[in-house]
Amino acid sequence: MEFVHTCYRITDPERSVAFYEALGLEMRRELPIREEATNYFLGIPGKPGPELELTHNFGVGSYELGTAYGHIALTVENMAEMLERLAAQGIEPERPPYTIREGGSQICFVRDPDNYRIELIEH
Repeated sequence: MEFVHTCYRITDPERSVAFYEALGLEMRRELPIREEATNYFLGIPGKPGPELELTHNFGVGSYELGTAYGHIALTVENMAEMLERLAAQGIEPERPPYTIREGGSQICFVRDPDNYRIELIEH
């Protein structure tokens, strides 16, 4: 068994793809779904998977995130550099980086254009 992908529904493919590319993911491919939608697959450079699938259903302007969704997490080499790079593109963290416990990894959350939470963990 292997984990292949996770999927979000998005409202603006250009903004969403730009956001995830700003985090360091790379666009892999687009897959049209009849006349209904387009899937955009992104992944970590140099790694075949898992991938993030962004689904744009035509004619849908918004989604409710619900109460069950938490977040996805990505590791970053240098939190300060990542946040500086994101700030240059207008992406701000929910709050400054912090640790959960003494000696733990520094973490920080950002939100994508559709309000999905992304946890950044300094590796």
